[in-house]
Order: sequence, then C-alpha cells, then structure tokens
Amino acid sequence: MNKPSVPKTLLRYFLQGLLYIAPLAITLYILIALFLFIDGLLRVALQSFVGPVIPGLGLLFSILILILLGFFGQTFIGRPLKTWLESLVAKIPILNIVYSAFADLFSSLIGTEKKFNKPVLVLVNPVTNLEKMGFLTEEDLHFLGERDKVAVYFPHSYNFSGEMFVVPATQVRALDLPSGDVMKFIVSGGVAGFPKAETEDQRTKG
Repeated sequence: MNKPSVPKTLLRYFLQGLLYIAPLAITLYILIALFLFIDGLLRVALQSFVGPVIPGLGLLFSILILILLGFFGQTFIGRPLKTWLESLVAKIPILNIVYSAFADLFSSLIGTEKKFNKPVLVLVNPVTNLEKMGFLTEEDLHFLGERDKVAVYFPHSYNFSGEMFVVPATQVRALDLPSGDVMKFIVSGGVAGFPKAETEDQRTKG
C-alpha cells in the first residue's frame, strides 16, 4: 500500500486542526461580538456622566439593569406596569405580533412556562417507518377544532429556526431523554450524539 504524499498528509492534519478549533473559535467570536455590542450600548451614555469608562462597565451596567427589572417585575409595583405596557403594545399593529411572538418564545425557553422540555419522536411516514425528533409544545388544540392532534416543534439542523407541525397524538412518542441533549442532537444534525450510558462494569468500578 502506497503511503499518502506529504501534501495530503499535511492537508489531513490541517483539516483535523480546523475541526478542533472551529467550534471553539466560532463560539468565542459570538461571545466576544455579543460582549462588545452590549458593552458599547451604554458606554457612550456612561461616558457623558462619569467620563472615561473602563471596558466592560457597560456590560456590567446592563446586567445590573436586567436584574433590577427582573426584581421589580416580580413585585406588586412591577406587575401592573408590565400589564399596562403589554396592553399598550397590543394596540399597535404589527408590533403586537412581533412582541407577543418573542415574549412567548423567551417565556418558553427561560420562563416559568417552559415549552421545550418534552422531547418526542413523531412517526412521519408509517409506510417507511420514518420518524422525526422534535418537542411537544401544545397538547390542547381545541381552539383549532383539532381534538386528537398535538403541536410539535421541529428545530432545523445548524440553524436557529424550526417548524411547528400539528400531528395525530397517536403518532407521537415521548422520549425519556434530557431536553438539552435532544435539542443539541437535532440542531447539530445528529452529529453531536448523546452521552454514552455507563455499562455494568463501569458502574461497578466506579
């Protein structure tokens, strides 16, 4: 068997190195870009009050503001104000649709009414036994006139979007898996995989 040439070997090493560094580099780039964006939002305003500002102070100030907003939002003072603002936004065409959509999305992700915590497997094609992974987001669709159907959200791979399907409840099977692992598995197109379960020998040794 002929040995691979030096250029091919170097190319293979280069691609392997790229495979190692690319995910970390992209993650760091996004974090740094987000840091600079948030920090820059308030830096100009702070400079007009306190003079030269230390880098990162704008981000820290933003975090403190969000914490205070979250605190007051849970008090008897903040709740009526939030209700008033939401009623005001509801009267503005287009803006009310955008606001309610994002409000519901954030509430489903990090709020008290999380929606993406029920991973399921849906039978898409009974003939070929084709199944698709997603998240059960609504079990009561009586408002659509659908009594035996549920809403399932299917995230897209390598993207921050997805599709919501209304499917027969009989074709949905719950997955006894961590929601975070399922989301990672879907978004990565199945590349991420799942943590391997420990064998009896490994548990005994542990």
